[in-house]
Amino acid sequence: MTSRTVRCESDLDPVQIGARSGLLWSSGDFALAGIGEHSRIAVSRPDGAAAAQAALAALSGTDEVKQPGTDEVKQPGTGVVGFGAFPFDRELTGELIVPEIIVGRDGEGLCWVTTVGDVDDPQSQINDVLARRVPAGPEATELSLSSVLPPEVWRDEVLGYAIDRIRSGALKKAVLARELVLRSNRPIDAAVVLERLWHAHRSAIVFAVDRFVGASPELLVARSGDTVRAHPLAGTAPRASDPTTDAALAADLLGSTKDQWEHAVTINWLLETLLPFCSYVDAEPEPTIVSLPNVHHLGTRVEGLLATPAASVLELVAALHPTPAVGGDPQSTALELIDSIERADRGRYAGPAGWVDDRGNGAFAVSVRSAQLGTAGPGPSETRLFAGVGVVADSDPDSELAETRSKFQAMLGALLRP
Repeated sequence: MTSRTVRCESDLDPVQIGARSGLLWSSGDFALAGIGEHSRIAVSRPDGAAAAQAALAALSGTDEVKQPGTDEVKQPGTGVVGFGAFPFDRELTGELIVPEIIVGRDGEGLCWVTTVGDVDDPQSQINDVLARRVPAGPEATELSLSSVLPPEVWRDEVLGYAIDRIRSGALKKAVLARELVLRSNRPIDAAVVLERLWHAHRSAIVFAVDRFVGASPELLVARSGDTVRAHPLAGTAPRASDPTTDAALAADLLGSTKDQWEHAVTINWLLETLLPFCSYVDAEPEPTIVSLPNVHHLGTRVEGLLATPAASVLELVAALHPTPAVGGDPQSTALELIDSIERADRGRYAGPAGWVDDRGNGAFAVSVRSAQLGTAGPGPSETRLFAGVGVVADSDPDSELAETRSKFQAMLGALLRP
């Protein structure tokens, strides 16, 4: 693929562009937006690292006669970029969407525009996207929310069975999700949802691919040159409106034996899995509280130096997904249990969502706090969303059910707010 990256002459906002175009990644001060679709690249995830390498070769053009591109910026996120939101089920093929136009901005305020292939007047196309109304048309006036499984059935039959299996010694942990369906008389406008998420969850990773949208607090993995980073989360407590009560809930989470053990399982697994790719990798000595509008989490930052040649972010994603934070431990046993008792197809929920450039740099979130919006065409629409909990031997079913309700609030606030 031929690409051309130039510095922006104006202060373009990738978040506004991506919210309207439907291709967005925003994390802190770094953001990428895509306009149009140049091509799609299949990622045959059952093939692991080989498929990741083949996808990167297709993205960079090294699988064909490469035509030279130009890049005035030469930063992660310049050149050809693919956006992807892969299914949770790693046996299913994923896709990278390569936009015709990519607009980026980094933490230093540097702005760039990349065109892929022959693009006439990219600035005009960017202006057309920015000129779109939000919402684009009439909003839904009839909304109904329902649980795919009644909450009590999910608590007693799904959670209850999993706890019994864990206490029997079959496994240590399973992460089980509950599904809601939002039915509306008109399609939900993705731009409205994304703008609400971005304003309400500024510390989260806000993303959109194929009308799959979310505000994830959890970085699965990022690669910049030879540096690799991750920020796994495991362990949750609700928020409270009273500051004293809220601080007490956070302190209880830090002191919780159950949550500390659950978090340690994830961190130890992640370090062991990353180590073969690295000459050095380490984690913060103790987890810290990550506070979101609806919940507190335990989080630990991980950083390492990749060995030469550095694995691409796609290879790292192939190795790391799913972590014990969204699957369980042991992994294979937990995934078999999820498949047998959850009674739902997670789709892209809790799968990897992110971006990769043609040099293998990129970042992928664990796509929790997400929703698959229904089709954008006229008529009624269904939006699917999930919330999951880590189940261990001393889990309390009522507390786990309450935790799903807290986690659902992030997306429901963006979907239902008038």
